Amino acid sequence: MRHYYYVLVTLLLIALSSCRNDFSFEPSTGNLEFSKDTIYLDTVFTNIGSSTYTLKVYNRSNKDIKIPSVRLGQGDASKYRLMVDGISGKVFTNVELLAKDSMYIFVETTINYNDFSAPDAQYLYTDKIEFDYGTNYQKVDLVTLVKDAYFIYPGRNNGVYEQVEVGVDENGNTLTTRGRNLNHSHPTNGDEFLWKKDKPYVIYGYAAVPTGETLNVQAGARIHFHAESGLIVQQGASLKVAGTKSVTEALENEVIFEGDRLEQDFSEVPGQWGTIWLRNGSTAHDLKNLTIKNAVVGILTEGNDGTDETLKLTNVQIYNSANVGLLARNAHIKGDNIVINRAGQAALACTFGGKYLFRQSTFVNYWSRPNQVAVAIDNGADQQLIPLEMAQFDNCILFGSSNIPLSMTRNNSQAFNFRFNNCLIKFFDVAQQFSNNNLYPIANTTDYSNCRIAVNSNSFKPDFKNPNKNQLIIGNNSDAKAFGTTMTNPFLEDILGNVRPNGGSDLGAYNHVIFEN
Repeated sequence: MRHYYYVLVTLLLIALSSCRNDFSFEPSTGNLEFSKDTIYLDTVFTNIGSSTYTLKVYNRSNKDIKIPSVRLGQGDASKYRLMVDGISGKVFTNVELLAKDSMYIFVETTINYNDFSAPDAQYLYTDKIEFDYGTNYQKVDLVTLVKDAYFIYPGRNNGVYEQVEVGVDENGNTLTTRGRNLNHSHPTNGDEFLWKKDKPYVIYGYAAVPTGETLNVQAGARIHFHAESGLIVQQGASLKVAGTKSVTEALENEVIFEGDRLEQDFSEVPGQWGTIWLRNGSTAHDLKNLTIKNAVVGILTEGNDGTDETLKLTNVQIYNSANVGLLARNAHIKGDNIVINRAGQAALACTFGGKYLFRQSTFVNYWSRPNQVAVAIDNGADQQLIPLEMAQFDNCILFGSSNIPLSMTRNNSQAFNFRFNNCLIKFFDVAQQFSNNNLYPIANTTDYSNCRIAVNSNSFKPDFKNPNKNQLIIGNNSDAKAFGTTMTNPFLEDILGNVRPNGGSDLGAYNHVIFEN
């Protein structure tokens, strides 16, 4: 009986398979549907490959079909590349698509800007994906904006990249990283110590400003860093960023440092590139109207010559740093109208002592996880104990998603001088763990002079527009409104260039506004 059972099952399977018509494909009738009618591949730099974009093609009919042709409009000459059913190419024939099924087409491009000509250093390159012919013809448009750029990257000799110095180890050996020194007479870029606004700069590896040189960045310049890249300013060198106020949302006069991934999906992704590293011994840095986005550390600055500030910041914004927005190590900084938000550890970290003065600034941290701080201050750790000469905050806002966005770590063997004047500070000490700790407010009213301390969700609020989107302008209902002391130049204007009111400045970098419903 078991033998007859297996024979019956076998015959049944043969009968069922003989009735299938899965592989009987009919010609397409031109009724394909698409997930989009135009694919915008965002902006790419010349000779840098784009991300891969996806088109989904649907067969809504009850019949298995065969598409006679799927091709790029410019054929083999097209700058686009396709992948259809796992096969790369530019022209495909007899593409099969089952009834009520769909398939993916992947699109990417690499374009040499020098193959074209355009008056403003950009070129709109278009093509189309074409399906079938004649009355069954259908298409999906492809659009890419191509930008020319100045490229700065290390050379390579016998497979070994150029290196730049970044310090010494405990044995006195020189430490290096991939990069190269800037050049006054580069054969392609010209004078690389003047970064202009006529076209973007794209940096691979670390661009280094050598001893005795100054890098000047013009208003409106756009600087893009590849992964694991950045800028190093060596001992005895300087960085000057001369951004000015913009009048449109395009921020035409702002200087912007960010990654080289220009797709919208990458516009707020932290950690896309390294840092702006102002090494110990570099000096006289002056950064104005600068936005830094999506770095690992926005600015890393080291060293304090004991006299004038080594780093001066005016109207500087730092967003989406994987670790720290502004990391100072025994540095000397003066900052006015500073805004820092969203950092994996701290928005501002004043470490290993130093000297700091921040006025009319907004330090917040609305990271995706709630335990990061807005401001961290210490005077060293282990054997590296250095006096904190001063950490003063005037008319500032310290807030964030953490209950206590302020971290203070003091070693009593060194000075630890700090002061907050007329500030709005979040301090939800729910467990009362800091109630007797004079490094923090509540227990210390002397060093937190005339400050508004938000002790719970029902107390003082900054009323930010949308901190999760780095929109940190304050509203008309803000408790930071008109609470600051009136200051003279350079505080007559907020970070947007709006005149500050007399008789009490709004705290933070922005004047308040009335939000539209």
